[in-house]
Amino acid sequence: MSKKHVSVVGATGAVGRTMLSILDERDFPIESLRLFASARSAGNVVPTRWGDITIEDLTSADPEGTEIALFSAGGGRSKEFIPHFNKAGAVVVDNSSAFRMSEGVPLVVVGVNDHAAADHQGIIANPNCTTMTLMMGIGPLHKAAGLRAMSVTSFQSVSGSGMTGIVELSRQNEALGADIDSLSSGGWTDPGGHLYERPIGWNVLPMAGSITEDSRTVGY
Repeated sequence: MSKKHVSVVGATGAVGRTMLSILDERDFPIESLRLFASARSAGNVVPTRWGDITIEDLTSADPEGTEIALFSAGGGRSKEFIPHFNKAGAVVVDNSSAFRMSEGVPLVVVGVNDHAAADHQGIIANPNCTTMTLMMGIGPLHKAAGLRAMSVTSFQSVSGSGMTGIVELSRQNEALGADIDSLSSGGWTDPGGHLYERPIGWNVLPMAGSITEDSRTVGY
């Protein structure tokens, strides 16, 4: 593969950082690398194997010249900015839920239907983290034996909410863990939080994201 001009959008988040790590780990052939994030992160410098990269403000930067854009900036930003990257000539791989059910957008699971990526019209989507991981195991089983139905229970990680979720979990764990007896007796004090409806520290996560019109939940 010839070297590509690559952009990572949402580069300062948990997934964006992982994208950079995997590009490095796999020695992806990159001619140039650009990093995009929110205005509050713009101007910060990130050291990479391709040099020190200054983060650009997604809302004002010109994506011209990008060939491949990896998006993990949330569904709202994907819907708003992916068309700009497409117009500039970039093929976008989107990690959000924005285009997962859109006609003409291939939904690709690595190692299961890689060929589908070739049918893109400028956007390639991936399933949510639970489905992606599950299908990498179920896909080969279905191919070998054929599956008609399955029941699935998933336990979600706060990392699905990005660095904000990880920070909130860490802070609440520390606050609630300072009085272990109150956790067992029920006399604990709510440490407060702005991401989840209930404290996530020392707890399970009953709902992440929002409720759709048909009463399903959609993750962050």
